[in-house]
Amino acid sequence: MNAIRHIQDEAQWALIAQILKPFTPKLQLALIEHLGSFRQIFEGREQLDQPVLNQQLQIARKAYHKGQWQGKAEKTTKALEHLQAQIIPITTTDYPSQLQQIAKPPPLLYVRGDPACLHLPQIAIVGSRRMTRGAEKIAKSWAKSLAAGGFTITSGMAIGIDSCAHRGALEAPQGVCIGVVATGIDRSYPSRNASLADHIVEGGGALVTEFALGTPPLPAHFPQRNRIISGLSLGVLVVEAAINSGSLITAKYALEQNREVFAIPGSINSPQSKGCHQLIKQGACLVETTAELVEEIAGPLARYGEKYKDLAKMLPADLPCEILNNEESLLLKILGYEPVFIDELDTPWQMDKLLQLLIALELKGLIVSEQGCYTRI
Repeated sequence: MNAIRHIQDEAQWALIAQILKPFTPKLQLALIEHLGSFRQIFEGREQLDQPVLNQQLQIARKAYHKGQWQGKAEKTTKALEHLQAQIIPITTTDYPSQLQQIAKPPPLLYVRGDPACLHLPQIAIVGSRRMTRGAEKIAKSWAKSLAAGGFTITSGMAIGIDSCAHRGALEAPQGVCIGVVATGIDRSYPSRNASLADHIVEGGGALVTEFALGTPPLPAHFPQRNRIISGLSLGVLVVEAAINSGSLITAKYALEQNREVFAIPGSINSPQSKGCHQLIKQGACLVETTAELVEEIAGPLARYGEKYKDLAKMLPADLPCEILNNEESLLLKILGYEPVFIDELDTPWQMDKLLQLLIALELKGLIVSEQGCYTRI
């Protein structure tokens, strides 16, 4: 019996579509719109009214019946099984409906981990790779707070804010996060985040990509990844970003996809804050607490059911309340929110006492020091 006839799973048909060249995602989506499934593309006998599209359909069917794809399909299937990963075609109910709404959704997703989390309400948290220490703390604490409240945190697995968002979510009780990667699901980029990827999967989350096994981290793939990050999410939070940051590309996609865009303001003197300030000028929502963010997405959040109805009231505090003595409280007021060098501080204490108080505030997570400057968070 011809091995072709053993195929029953829609995911296998979708895999064949990726192997046949040049069967582009655009062509796949166009044919699915007319035929409804990958299986019908290859095994159906329908003729399409559009001559050019029908010609491409017949070429695809002819290539399929030659069967030259079988060896690669078997190899890929075994590799996915070894990785404990799977394929989710856009033609199945396992495909996230939120992503399906965007203009050019991926025809299929490669997923390692629990695909059920793709259907949970998600907040994307993105930002600079070269983050400040203050932004690092904000990304972690906000991700932890939102994850503790029931959101799935989605980001791009990059160093900097992305990694902090993932780690913050994993610190929350039963916190879940999704890492969208710009490589094949069998690759880890950057390599330093390999253990983080494992923790995401072990924590009930998932790694997601539209790229075939073995795909390297090519520059053109990162903007494509960014549209999936925003597409999966109800809203995108930009914690910190320079003007030319890739995070602004994610925000641009979010606006095109009718998603909410949120930005956290920073110092007007910091280059790492200028991207957020630009977004705010262009209409992004300035947020200072996670509750504000949740209130802004109350409408789209409602379709997820009663569980999330009053989520804004259930969120834990963004930052822990620390008990301060009188001297620490006074110094915190003196510091303000602009970076300041220690010799610029006008305080009643000698240098050794001042250093002691600054260290105490830093250990309590209320200030950060960078290159000799102290900044209140």
